[in-house]
Amino acid sequence: MAVITITRQVAALGDETAGAIAKKLGYTFIDRRQIEARIIELGFSKEKLSKYDERKPNFFASLAKDRDEYLNYLQYAILEAASKGNCILIGRGAFVILEDLPNLIPLRFISNSEVRKERLKNEFNWNDKQALQRIEESDSNRKGFHKSFFNIANDDPQHFLLTLNTALLTVEQTVSVVETLVKTRVTQETENTAKEKLSQMLKAQQLVNQLLFDFHLNINFLRATVEGNVITLQGVADSKALAEKAVQTSAKILPSCEIRSAISVVQDFKAFQ
Repeated sequence: MAVITITRQVAALGDETAGAIAKKLGYTFIDRRQIEARIIELGFSKEKLSKYDERKPNFFASLAKDRDEYLNYLQYAILEAASKGNCILIGRGAFVILEDLPNLIPLRFISNSEVRKERLKNEFNWNDKQALQRIEESDSNRKGFHKSFFNIANDDPQHFLLTLNTALLTVEQTVSVVETLVKTRVTQETENTAKEKLSQMLKAQQLVNQLLFDFHLNINFLRATVEGNVITLQGVADSKALAEKAVQTSAKILPSCEIRSAISVVQDFKAFQ
């Protein structure tokens, strides 16, 4: 039950290769449209999605609570998809959201600018200027997205198990490399550990979303961590009463768990709406 995440440059054959890997391994390829559809289904506005989805939010959008709402729905959608196992997730910071999973295989696909330019020209019948503009725009958006939401550089090699250059490797060669990697890296032990870890992460995110979106508790930067039977809430509230309400509400949602609070209380804290 490996979970493969793919981060890619535009025109680096990310989607095409992901589809080929999924077919070879019998995995489910969860593409951009499926994640977008799930985020909207969970409750995020379709009209707001374009402000955040794999792009850097503008100044005002980055300060709005919509930003955190998008991130919470995104994280839930990614965790939910990964929990089904044997899947490939592309883009949207999935490699960061799932980085603690021992069965994660995070890959990055790159190619040089000249090859990417020619691929875009051939696909869309563009000239050099149009193709280069698309490359610059896409690279900038993806860099800004990861910096804004996860505070990381999306091209930092330490986040990836393997970076593959699709200007030098064919799709078939890349598929063969990934197939071997999956077979040699993921064991039954890592699968079992990952399944339990993922269950905890999904439970934590589901609780956060319930507190924020069903019970409308105005706690900023709310997060939850699960360790065994103990759930710890983190975030910023403007009163002790609100922090206590979060604990009490969580205990009602998950009566079999011990709920602890690490919520900071900052009086007169006002988030941007």
